[in-house]
Amino acid sequence: MRQKWSDVTKNRARFLREKEGYSYGQIIKELHVARSTLHLWLRNSQRPEKFKIKDRIAWLKTIQPLGAQANREKREQRIVKLTKEIQKEINLFQTNKSINRAFLSLLYWAEGSKYRHDGMIFANTDPRLVLLFITMLRASYELDERKFRIRLHLHDYHNEKQVKAFWSTLLKIPESQFTKTYRKQRSKEKTFRKNFGGICFLKYNSIDLKDRLIQHAFSLGEKITGKITVPVA
Repeated sequence: MRQKWSDVTKNRARFLREKEGYSYGQIIKELHVARSTLHLWLRNSQRPEKFKIKDRIAWLKTIQPLGAQANREKREQRIVKLTKEIQKEINLFQTNKSINRAFLSLLYWAEGSKYRHDGMIFANTDPRLVLLFITMLRASYELDERKFRIRLHLHDYHNEKQVKAFWSTLLKIPESQFTKTYRKQRSKEKTFRKNFGGICFLKYNSIDLKDRLIQHAFSLGEKITGKITVPVA
């Protein structure tokens, strides 16, 4: 025998649909009616558009994290594949002093000081890059290790003692050759990413070495691209 429903229940269903924006599933859960029955009651009832938009937003909030996770996984897989391909090329790569000096000069051209009266100054936040630079520098030129100096630029959140120990161990330069640390004031307007080591300024007291690196880079660049004239400001 089919169950008879009161007008109160039917009107309640219409109210929930038209005024509260309930979905069929929500109304069924509250009133305990069959979907087919509810469909008959609400066949002329329209759910307000604003609730459809809310549902769309809620759905997007649900799937966005899933999409982001899927994109991260795809990127990680792509990086693993790229790393394997590149590693095969690197394994065939042969280095010598001439190649070291070429790489070294280009690194310095990009990240080193070019001021006329400065000695050699190479600065970066990435420990891998600073280590690569000093490793190639030591392999390419005869150096006096006593001429190295390190100056750190740190924010207030950095632990100076730990950071100094880290750079000293990494670069094999004693802390006695570190100059006074510069503490950068944090800007209230600008946002920035934190790092462990701050900015490391690697200095070597030799204008001649600085000039050699720069001229090596300029000559190498001209050999590859040809000589160009750069306008003076």
